[in-house]
This record gives sequence, C-alpha cells and structure tokens, in this order.
Amino acid sequence: MKSLRNFFSVFSRKTTEEAYSESVSIEPDDHSNAPKQIIHKFYTKEELTEAIKEIKDRGWIENTMPGNDGAVGNILEELLGIPTNNIAMPDATEWELKAQRANTSSLITLSHKEPSPREEQIVSKVLLPKYGWPHAQAGTKYPETEKSFRQTMNGKTFTDRGFKVSVNNEKRRIEVVFDSRQVDPRHAEWLKSVEENAGLGPLPVTPYWPFNDLFLSIGRKFYNCLYVRAEVMKKDGKEYFRYSEAYFLKNVDIDKFVECIEQGKVRVEFDARTGHNHGTKMRMYFRDTPEVYREVQRII
Repeated sequence: MKSLRNFFSVFSRKTTEEAYSESVSIEPDDHSNAPKQIIHKFYTKEELTEAIKEIKDRGWIENTMPGNDGAVGNILEELLGIPTNNIAMPDATEWELKAQRANTSSLITLSHKEPSPREEQIVSKVLLPKYGWPHAQAGTKYPETEKSFRQTMNGKTFTDRGFKVSVNNEKRRIEVVFDSRQVDPRHAEWLKSVEENAGLGPLPVTPYWPFNDLFLSIGRKFYNCLYVRAEVMKKDGKEYFRYSEAYFLKNVDIDKFVECIEQGKVRVEFDARTGHNHGTKMRMYFRDTPEVYREVQRII
C-alpha cells in the first residue's frame, strides 16, 4: 500500500512580538536570467491557530487538484500561503504540517531501520534462509530458490506464521519473537522446513530495536507537528474538503510510543526476498499519530 505523502511546511522560530512578511514576488530586471524570488508568509503559533480557524469557518472548499493524492495538504498550504517542502527531516523549523482526509486508512512510516544486532545481518542470514518460504514468483520472474519473508507484526497478536513484536522493558528494547505453537495449520509444510533449518524453539538470534535508537530516529523526524484532518464530500462530480480537526503535537514520547507497540497500534513490517531486502519499517495509521506525543493541543 502506498503510504500517505507527508506535507512539510516551514514555520520560522520567531517570537510572537516579531513581524512576519506576506508572500511577495520579486521579479528580476528584464535583462536578468535570475529566477523570481519568493518571500513566503510566516506565522507565529498564535497566528497559525487563527488562520486554521478561519479556514474551518469557510466550510466546504473545492478540491482544485483532482487526481492528486496530496491535494488535501497542498490546498491547505495554498490557503495558508506557505510552500510545499518535502524534506524528510525538519531543518531549522518549528512545526511540520501534516494533512489527511478524515476517512483515510493510510499509514505513515515512523522509522525505516533494520533490527540489531547489525553484524548478524538478521534478515538476510537468519529470517530469510531459516524462516522464509518460496516466493510466489520463484521459477518465473526469480530463480527457483528465491525465498520470501514478508510479515506485518504487532505487539498484541501473533501472525499466522507465529511472529510477534514484544516490549522488553528490562533491556529497554523492542524485540521480535517466534512461537511455533501460534502457527496456523495451513502453514504446516512451511513449519516442517523451519524445524529442519532452525528448530521450533525461539529465534537463534533475537532481532531488536533499542528504545533510544527509536526515539532518536522518530523524535527527529516528527518533533513538532500541526496535524489537520479534512472531511470529504463529493457533489455534482466535484470533490470538496472541510478542514474540521487540527492539533498541535509536541515532543514525541518514547513511553507513549512503546504503549502503542503493546496495544498493536504500531506495525513492524518486514519485506524481503532472497535477491533484495526492501527494508524494515515501523508504521501506524495516520489517525493514531497524536497518541505518541507528550503534548496534544486541539485547536479546532
């Protein structure tokens, strides 16, 4: 599933007493090849709050970008007079703007990080050869020996192949565990291969992510966030948005994140085959992201 595009907008670290410039286009002289310079509007937190409330009061706003998956965020940025900036990590900014449709089931990637211990190369040397299964396109698109290890795990329930993530508070890390008793009977043949390759006990090497590593990677990427949701209406062949819910989210809290792991709200996704590892991701539904922040302030 394609993840929802993130929208990042730059807000200056200014105090509420300082003045901010409106958007102004500065045209080069007729003999210059220099590009047009844009000075964008900046907001204080208080001004931004008022601007969001005014947009809500406008009611239904036509989607002028049909077919654009990111329209709900792009239009909001236009209404605010701020640029689209798809930098993956905030750099000298105060807030990131993230917008989504209220009825979406899209996921957001919180972390894209392989498990430790890194020297063990767990995905390629343990999970794929010992716990993998024949790839659906083995013998056609890929060699006959091609294996797959694609699992979406959470901290609440086991997958049908007996995998789960678990919180180890003593060692302060998130771990992957395997329990052969939890394997669905339809995978009986696969389980026999696991018994031959690795045995039916715990994983020979425990894949894990230290709390501190996760906090650094997630906290840097999602430090402060203005999170906006829009209701969607279709009428006479056109689509309309009503920006009806917005929050200031501040300071990712590792304890809250761990709670979301335990509650099954964070998914750990392995996506690898013999010839290529697409990477291991931690993802959650966009609508649940406020739950990992220490400070949540609803403004509309």
